[in-house]
Amino acid sequence: MRLVNEHNAIDLRTTPVHLGLGSTAKPVEGFAWDPEALQAYSAAVAADGAEGRMVMIFDGDGPGDHWESHPAGDELVVCLSGSVTVTRDLDGVPDRVLLGPGEATINPAGVWHAVDMTGLTSILTITAGLGTDHRPRTDTHPTERVGVPGPEAS
Repeated sequence: MRLVNEHNAIDLRTTPVHLGLGSTAKPVEGFAWDPEALQAYSAAVAADGAEGRMVMIFDGDGPGDHWESHPAGDELVVCLSGSVTVTRDLDGVPDRVLLGPGEATINPAGVWHAVDMTGLTSILTITAGLGTDHRPRTDTHPTERVGVPGPEAS
């Protein structure tokens, strides 16, 4: 994984772009959702701190399999096509926002949220990735952590 200076077409479905300090935008070549690549990405963008953002497109259909939280900043979720429901856990109370094409919502910093797509759906996210946490999705709220060890349990 490495940040590159690229000026050709970029497929945001496979290659996210990192928005950094000084209004820089750099594709993240070799990015993957595995611990090694995520650690390399975090190290490469550490100087941007909480101001760095990752831009990526996700395609899917069906319920999301995890909750996530971004403590370093807000996340913008834009529905490009299809239909998506973003569920936020506000002190144990689900707050659901239904989005259609062209609509967006903001997940506030530190709020656990999950995404469910109805039919083939594409979303674009702009995420403050520093310190992002994921938890498997179960019938419990992510803050209850019943049977789901967090990183501090290690």
